[in-house]
Amino acid sequence: MPTVQLFVTCLVDTFYPETGEAIVSIFNRLGFEVAFPADQTCCGQPAFNAGLRAKARPMAEHTIRVFETAPGDVIVPSGSCAHMLKHGYPELFRDDPDWQPRAEALAARTYEFTQYLVDVLGVTDLGARWDGLLAYHPSCHLLRGLGIDRQPRALLAHVHGATLIDLPHREECCGFGGVFSVEHPELSAEFLKRKIANLELTESPTLVVADTGCRMHIAGGLHRQKKPQRVVHIAEVLARF
Repeated sequence: MPTVQLFVTCLVDTFYPETGEAIVSIFNRLGFEVAFPADQTCCGQPAFNAGLRAKARPMAEHTIRVFETAPGDVIVPSGSCAHMLKHGYPELFRDDPDWQPRAEALAARTYEFTQYLVDVLGVTDLGARWDGLLAYHPSCHLLRGLGIDRQPRALLAHVHGATLIDLPHREECCGFGGVFSVEHPELSAEFLKRKIANLELTESPTLVVADTGCRMHIAGGLHRQKKPQRVVHIAEVLARF
């Protein structure tokens, strides 16, 4: 049985463990064993994006060490963290003769979750079922950083019983942006208001995301505005029958 390694991310591990459980269920169904290196921690992306590269480096070095001893492709249920491992690490260790090749080796076997299913395994229909409307929000790192959009949409198009509704201005940021929401809270709040207003235009009760930061941010806004819509990670949709 082939093995993949799950880099679960901080937000999934802390706030949405059901996303990790859904991913394990999906890969088990596809005949894979899912390993979870217990020593994994933050990839260092928040510090890296804030320009604190000296603080990001120890976390990146630790992540590389952990996964060097874990054979198999590395699956990440987050566009932002996948982008960090695939592009941030090679940039962080550029011109370092010891660490750059190690960073590039990890980057070469790292895949965002939907990318791996569609582009590597060639799977778009997992037999999932979700009755009703679904709207999809593409996160910024996933869409612009990794160029991944066709893959999650193809997977959702094959969910039995579901109707995928286009989210107006779907490519606009939700306002989370990691440290952006902390450094520019007023702008972040305005982006979020627009995203929620566009979700309401779809009349979909469910917004699907592939990045937990967006999920937490949008769900928080819906809760504060006392809106009935829910936000779910795409893995939790694909794991339902």
